[in-house]
Amino acid sequence: MSRYVAIDIGGTSIKYGLIDDKETLVEGHEMPTEAHLGGPGIMAKVKDIVANYQAEEALSGICLSSAGMVDPDKGEIFYAGPQIPNYAGTQFKKELEETFNLPCEIENDVNCAGLAEVKSGSAQGSPVAVCLTIGTGIGGCLVIDGQVFHGYSNSACEVGYMHLNDGPFQDLASTTALVHYVAQQHGDPVDQWNGLRVFTEATEGNTHCIAGIDRMVDYLAQGIANICFVANPQKVVLGGGIMAQEAILKPKLQTALKGYLVPSIAEKTELVFAQHLNTAGMFGAYYNFKNQQEKRAQA
Repeated sequence: MSRYVAIDIGGTSIKYGLIDDKETLVEGHEMPTEAHLGGPGIMAKVKDIVANYQAEEALSGICLSSAGMVDPDKGEIFYAGPQIPNYAGTQFKKELEETFNLPCEIENDVNCAGLAEVKSGSAQGSPVAVCLTIGTGIGGCLVIDGQVFHGYSNSACEVGYMHLNDGPFQDLASTTALVHYVAQQHGDPVDQWNGLRVFTEATEGNTHCIAGIDRMVDYLAQGIANICFVANPQKVVLGGGIMAQEAILKPKLQTALKGYLVPSIAEKTELVFAQHLNTAGMFGAYYNFKNQQEKRAQA
């Protein structure tokens, strides 16, 4: 049975493991990214992971998911924020294939998460799905007929930068925005608050927390509605740690979204919550590997 090493590179941690051709995660592990070491440091960590597996397994490929903007055809990072210095220009595909003599494919982490949800998660089988990851910022992915839509320059669905009346989408509707709003209302330092505390105190009747959640929901609904008017998805998948609060968020979001969408679209748009959670990047990297290898074989 073929086995693939799947590696999900995030700003805080690197998740990695083996996935077989029955789409089973055989094993999974996690290590700190140590993003301050930059692109060369991350490349060294990825090489160590692959080398350790290759010493024990007959691997069939290297499947990568990564933060930053990715050119999946060239297999390299073409833009990354300051959180990971010297990351833009990192040529994962070229360097790893030359080092290990194995095929390698890489895709953006949010695109991988979306692909995982469409292939085997909460949007399975959906012909058109939008997947949003709500966290420090807001990441977006559009999957059409099982393929990520990249746009002309591999920058499609960078919805966090989308402008609403009061500012960029992710500055208003992210978990970071929620926490900052609640801390400001209480006159507290931001580091005294996090998403879990906000929701916990909201259930206990804290009016600032309740107002903060309602504010976030309204901005989320505005942004999601704008995306729906353009992409007309069957399903909108919501992921990120804050979406563990589905019981509170889902009914609020459904109500708010109906207020911003015309009925003909609202009736045919389903709001769902991500299933894959911490393994989304690894599974998405595997599905992207399969898609890309099939494309290359047909070229």
